Order: sequence, then structure tokens, then C-alpha cells
Amino acid sequence: MKQAFENRELITLECQGLPICGTVHHARTSTVDGDKGKRLGIVFLNSLTLPRAATGDSAVYWSDALAASGYPVFRVDLPGLGDSDGNLPAEILDYINSGGFASAAAALTAEIVRRFELSGVILAGHCAGSVSALFAVPQCSECRGVILLDPYFHLPRAIRPKVRQWLSEWVLRSATGRIVSNIYDQLRKIRLSLGGERLPENANSALIRIWSRIAPTGLPILFLKAPSRKAVGTKPRQGEFDYFRYVLKAAGRKHRVTVEVVEGTDHSFANRHGRDVVRQHMEMWLNKHFPTGQQVSRGDDKETRQSGAYAAEVGVGVGSSA
Repeated sequence: MKQAFENRELITLECQGLPICGTVHHARTSTVDGDKGKRLGIVFLNSLTLPRAATGDSAVYWSDALAASGYPVFRVDLPGLGDSDGNLPAEILDYINSGGFASAAAALTAEIVRRFELSGVILAGHCAGSVSALFAVPQCSECRGVILLDPYFHLPRAIRPKVRQWLSEWVLRSATGRIVSNIYDQLRKIRLSLGGERLPENANSALIRIWSRIAPTGLPILFLKAPSRKAVGTKPRQGEFDYFRYVLKAAGRKHRVTVEVVEGTDHSFANRHGRDVVRQHMEMWLNKHFPTGQQVSRGDDKETRQSGAYAAEVGVGVGSSA
């Protein structure tokens, strides 16, 4: 634990005229002068209004682990969140889902690359943080890849109605409620089938357009999915629109999207098993696409120069159960 603290440093960055707070986890491998400008960093963005440590300090755990693997890692509080200055809009969820933090995330990334002499960064985010990461990619020329932890492509409600909350609790504790829930799922399935491949009304069309722009380019993307109630693997709950299938199809034949389902955890990935499996998947993905000592800039790798496009890749796996 002492070694972990010795490798962390509190930093202040300037972003759009505001002081932004963050923590850098310095890579624990030796760096010589010749490595400057070649090392790739990883930047974790906030999830909704959570501080940069994330639920159960899970982001701290992942950052320490990835720093030990040779990657400098940065956890930042976006403007108005955590320890950073700034005013948040009243409808924070709507702000995030419309890409409100994109320009700030891109500006922070550029400052981190300049200040720490990096070749580029991997943008990472959980839940709403993954939405901000995706929106930031087109504005971030330093981005070399993206790590998405349980992203969503619809427009969720900021506050769940009390009646719906009561019904959800009733379904969980009542046999009759479970029967009613199954009937409801069947009715939704029929309604969904009538709509075909058409996106639902609550789809985040702006985010899906961003995805459809960046995924076909071959940008390496790690998509980590937590199990959902009444769902199996990457399949959604019966009666729900299959956003995963839709966005993977939109990624095209030449995408480099790696998908992993992490069983034995929940949406937060914050229990011991979830944190460990997420760490393992991130380390394997980074070692495959961005091995330390062989990090390159976008468009500079041999495969891209020879073919003019990234090779197609689909990686679908399932994490071991607890």
C-alpha cells in the first residue's frame, strides 16, 4: 500500500479557464530520456456526479494496477465535479447525455499529453463517464483508444418515478409480481417486434451518431458489460431494444471493438470479483493493442500504413463467475 501512495501525485490542470483537480498514478517502470514522448497514458473520467475515485475506490484500484503495468494513469474531476471548480447545470444527466463534457475532456487530455510528454491517451469511463468519453473522441486528436465500462445508448430518466420504484421492489419480493413482470416483458417483446430495427424514441441519437463515426475507423475500443437483471450475456432483457447488437452492426466490418461480459458483479463493477476481472480484461486488451515500449501514434503503425485501414476484429468473451 505504501508503494501505491508513493506512485500517486495530486495535480492541478487548467481547463477552459478553470483549475481542474486530478491524480496521476505514475508508471512504476523506469523511464529514460529516450522514452519521453513515446509513452501512452490512460485518462479516467467521472461517472455522473461520482468523484474520480469511483464507487468503492474502484478507479483507484484499476489505476494502481495499470500504472504497475507501465502506463501512467490520470483520474480527473471534470469541471464542477469532485474537487474541481465549475458550475453544474441543473439537469446534469441531460448535459452529459448531450456531450456537455466533451470539450472539457478533450482540453484536459491535450493538457495532460503536453505536460507529461505522452504519445497519446486512452480515454476511459464508466456509465455516464463512458458517454462523455465517446463524445470527446472526435475532438481529441490525442485519443488512441477507448475503454467503456457498461455504457448506455439510451436517454435514462434522472429520477425514477416513485410508482415505478415501488413496482420494481414488489416484483423482486413477490411471486405474483414476477408473473406480472414476465407478462409485461412478453407484451413489450411484441411491441418491439412491430418496430423492427427502428431505434426507440428514447435512443440517444447523438451518441449513436458519434459511435457510428469512430467505431468504423478501427479505433481500438474495449466494451465491458455488466450482467443485467433478466438478461443473458450481451442479450438485453426480453422486450428491451438490443442496443448492443445495433451499435456493433453500426461499427462495420473493419471495427476493432472487443466485448467482454463480466459475470459475478453488478453495474458498478465495484465488488472484489468485478474489480479483478475488469482489471484483467483491461491489462490483456492494453497488452494486445498498446504493449508498453511499442506504443505508436494513430496512423503510424505498420498495419495501417500497409493496408490504409485497420483490420477487422471482434472479441467476445465472458468473465468467469464468482
